[in-house]
Amino acid sequence: MAIKMLVFEYRETEHKFFGQNKFCNYDISFFDFSLNEETINKLSDEDIEQAAIISPFINSVLTKKIIDRFKNLRVIAMRSTGYDNVDKKACIQRNIALLNVQNYGETAVAEFTMGLIIGIVRNIFHSVISVKNNDYVNTSFVGRDLEKLTLGVIGTGAIGATVCRLAYAFKMKILAYDLVEKTELQDKYNVNFTTLDFLIRNSDVITLHVPYTGDNYHMFSKHEFDLMKQNSYFINVSRGELVDTTYLKENLDNGKILAAALDVVACNYNIDCEKFSGKIEKSSIECLQNSKIVQELIRMPNVFVTPHIAYESQDAIDFILTRTFDGISDFINGGSKNRVF
Repeated sequence: MAIKMLVFEYRETEHKFFGQNKFCNYDISFFDFSLNEETINKLSDEDIEQAAIISPFINSVLTKKIIDRFKNLRVIAMRSTGYDNVDKKACIQRNIALLNVQNYGETAVAEFTMGLIIGIVRNIFHSVISVKNNDYVNTSFVGRDLEKLTLGVIGTGAIGATVCRLAYAFKMKILAYDLVEKTELQDKYNVNFTTLDFLIRNSDVITLHVPYTGDNYHMFSKHEFDLMKQNSYFINVSRGELVDTTYLKENLDNGKILAAALDVVACNYNIDCEKFSGKIEKSSIECLQNSKIVQELIRMPNVFVTPHIAYESQDAIDFILTRTFDGISDFINGGSKNRVF
């Protein structure tokens, strides 16, 4: 008998994978919407009753109430690394396995990061907009040579390490901060591991590549922005919750930060902030405030916001889906591959 599986946030970019790969042991239903306490009512009683596996993506919010609706649920297979949108306690109480995908898209995200850096440092985005507006004057887009700049990489996991490798090819000086210093990055790419404060003070471009844990909410706030160099650049392709948007906007307004490129913003997916273990008090008010500031940032001429697409290469998508089904198959056969708990 085929195992009932529900796939949520099914995207156009995933169609090719499922068209080329047949999963005969699974009865898969696809839904283009995210799973939350409202959308679960779109599912049939049969889907809810029979589902043994559900596979959400980053926009779904799996509260205890939702998890408990699935009486025969055995596996939650996240098609992402992050899983803070899943009620961990509810899974453990029900002995439901949570699987995720580690180290996906390091090449895609790192290349996207370098694209953003080149785009804002060389004023590519501004110049494209200018030409679209029939203004061909080329005297307003003076940039900098990357090899003259110092890049500060905060977080040197798989993605941050790849950013270091690419930045080395551009002859940038590289400062890095991580709880674990990687000697191979020092040896191969002349990466200088240092304190966070030193990195911020001495970097022309700062890029974030750390996971969001809840404990590092607003790790980049007033103190950190106050330390940044005059005429510096700021990149975030990691998580919006890491950055206090109030002080980011303040430093963009006063000209200290020349430009920012953001692939993620705070409360990016309208997720209920209360899930972050009480780290945010009066969460709904805070989300509304963040949303207002984000809208102001989007309208600023020196801010470039993309819709969380840094990881979105076909190669990365295929990798995610392959790893997802590898983990599910391994679990069914008694293993713990890709299992978080």
